[in-house]
Amino acid sequence: MTTIKRVTVAGSGVLGSQIAYQADYRHKDVTVYDISEAAIEQAQQRIESLRARYLHDLHIDDAAFDDGLTRIHYATNLGRAVAQADLVIEAITEKPAIKHTFYQELALVAPAQTIFASNSSTLVPSMFMADTGRPEKFLNLHFANQVWLNNTAEIMGSPQTAPAVFDEVVAFAGEIGMIPIPLKKEQPGYILNSLLIPFLNAGLALWTNGVAEPQVIDKTWMKATGAPMGPFAILDMIGMRTPYHIILTKATRENDAVMLAAADKLKAMMDAGKLGAESGEGFYTYPDPAFQQASFLQAESADQVLAPE
Repeated sequence: MTTIKRVTVAGSGVLGSQIAYQADYRHKDVTVYDISEAAIEQAQQRIESLRARYLHDLHIDDAAFDDGLTRIHYATNLGRAVAQADLVIEAITEKPAIKHTFYQELALVAPAQTIFASNSSTLVPSMFMADTGRPEKFLNLHFANQVWLNNTAEIMGSPQTAPAVFDEVVAFAGEIGMIPIPLKKEQPGYILNSLLIPFLNAGLALWTNGVAEPQVIDKTWMKATGAPMGPFAILDMIGMRTPYHIILTKATRENDAVMLAAADKLKAMMDAGKLGAESGEGFYTYPDPAFQQASFLQAESADQVLAPE
């Protein structure tokens, strides 16, 4: 058993809410921190919305899910949120400037023994270790979306992360039902996103360049490879915010016109309230998206294929 009993999750978006409930479900005492009461109310709704998935995917009952809810607390004051934390998992927006500020503020209020971990999708811990005031107790802990089902946790330290802290977080990941994936060195995007992001970007480029529509691209990938989802279904599962910020940051830095245009298309969807599965609409509509229907991959008739537009 690790010494990590009390966990604060900072940032209550799609993945932050999932991490919080999963840790709570596995008997950790969890505090969810966000900057406003409105954000906290949305977090409570997100966590409650996980009920159907836990019951279906993990074959538990309502009583077991409700038991998990008893150990979750909520806070909008950072000092109170982390006052007793053994571990703080940062799951805020993927903007370096915001993360720098957050860690500088966190360093002033967290107990000296608290371990800090970032769930950043692409940014390495050495970018922020100086902000934390405790580089030896700072590392990255990255979860895949749908953490109860896609239960990997990638652990990546900086050159200054203490080996004992690294090992403690690896053990913690196992305690909350994850398969720990320890990385030997810093790698932007870890293993998962080093593979996934180029795949998603390839789909976005096909759409942005007018080659095909999102559902056609997904259908092609799913039928040809046997995969359960294509790039746009995956984007819906992740939600638009994080991919948008990642794409915009990288495309701006590299002056990539195609991906800047792709970011604009995602921004237009976000502005229209199409955030993905969490909002009920993205590239598909939910709760019964077309890509999950048996008819999605069925062959069209010759008349349909050859019919003029």
